[in-house]
Amino acid sequence: MPELEQLRVLVAVADRGSFAAAARVLERSTAAVSRTIAALEKQVGARLVERNTRSLRFTGAGQRFLDQARRVLDTLEQAVREAGEAHEELAGELGVTAPLMFGRLHVAPVVLAFLDRHPRVRVRTLFTDRTVSLLDSGMQVAVRIGELPGSSLRAVPVGQVRRVVVAAPSYLEKYGEPRVPEDLAQHRAIGFGHDVPLARWRFHDPARGVVEQARPAMPLIVDDQYTAVHAAIQGFGLATALSYQVREALLGGALRRVLVPFEPPPVPVHLVYLGGNHTPARVRAFVAFAAERLRGNPVLGE
Repeated sequence: MPELEQLRVLVAVADRGSFAAAARVLERSTAAVSRTIAALEKQVGARLVERNTRSLRFTGAGQRFLDQARRVLDTLEQAVREAGEAHEELAGELGVTAPLMFGRLHVAPVVLAFLDRHPRVRVRTLFTDRTVSLLDSGMQVAVRIGELPGSSLRAVPVGQVRRVVVAAPSYLEKYGEPRVPEDLAQHRAIGFGHDVPLARWRFHDPARGVVEQARPAMPLIVDDQYTAVHAAIQGFGLATALSYQVREALLGGALRRVLVPFEPPPVPVHLVYLGGNHTPARVRAFVAFAAERLRGNPVLGE
């Protein structure tokens, strides 16, 4: 059975590109590196590295063995690190960002519970409806609602939410309830964020399997979702919202969902963070803690 030290030498040779360069990093002679590789090849029963006076290359078997060796060493490093962290008190600063309403309603309680367990950690939150770059902002963990673009970030799914259209019972009593998206042309709506009077709301037609768009009149445009929901509760007009943003108002009867058969498919919710072997223990601990709490939150099971 190959020894761990042999695997470390093999990886060093691959990373440095030569026996001599690997020997310098490992602080041993080139001859010692050569003997280690030869002994490893004898144990494996296959040629792993072919070299001449000017270059070396890994054979097919050598490349496959190298990939496995990296995984073994990475797993061992992680196991050692986690074993040490189990007896180490978490400390340091942690940055957490989330959409404004979701952060206030559902992330803040998770942060407070985490701090109760780990009093030496300091958490800085940034709750905003703009997308915050973890690379540029100093934040370490983010809640993302919606499909994720390809990136180097690690993503942990925690649930899903729906895009819904809501209105107050008083509004529906006065203006009637829209039955199909085309009916929105006869209604007034509350615009949010980048919505403009010509903005279109998107719907899914289950019968035809296509996306439909409708253009309601928007005499009111607001810059935060709380104001949009509050205006809808006051009976001003229809509003679109994510299901978690109006859950309490729906349960209490202050709002009603309309056009339910035409709602788009649910959108995923993830925790994302900068992964890798050097991710701080407090980040990994918070992600695991928050994922468990959020998965148990009924607003993410809509």
